[in-house]
Amino acid sequence: MTSLPVVNQPPHRCGALLDHLSRRMRLRSETVLAPLGLRPRHLIALTVLRDMRGSSQQDLAKILQMDGTNVVGLLNELEAANLVERRRSTVDRRRHVVELTDVGAKQLAKAEFALAAVEDEVLSGLSVEQRETLYELLHQATSKTDAEACAEGITNC
Repeated sequence: MTSLPVVNQPPHRCGALLDHLSRRMRLRSETVLAPLGLRPRHLIALTVLRDMRGSSQQDLAKILQMDGTNVVGLLNELEAANLVERRRSTVDRRRHVVELTDVGAKQLAKAEFALAAVEDEVLSGLSVEQRETLYELLHQATSKTDAEACAEGITNC
């Protein structure tokens, strides 16, 4: 029997584990969002609109990093479900302001409770303290902007 060659092991890398965890979270999230008539992209838009207390369509497109045409389609879906409403800006009649409706705020709250249960399930192997540490580390990792990472030579620009 031949033995396997000894190779130097690279340091632990998180990418594959984060991808696996992300896939598990995404699949479970989609499962609990579907009965609410929501998809992840809906949830993101509703969350942004709630946190910003409304937005112009143009600003929403920038925040979501979506083409304006795609944002219109997204808003059409949300408006048809009575989750958001669009109206002309009183300041600039050429612009539309988008706001969460009461129905949208309630649906978002239901979704957030459902997603909290998903997170508890997927991260059940971690203690409360470990989850808080994970959150802090992920928040720190994602807080660096692309421009900052580029300036530091971390990413290719």
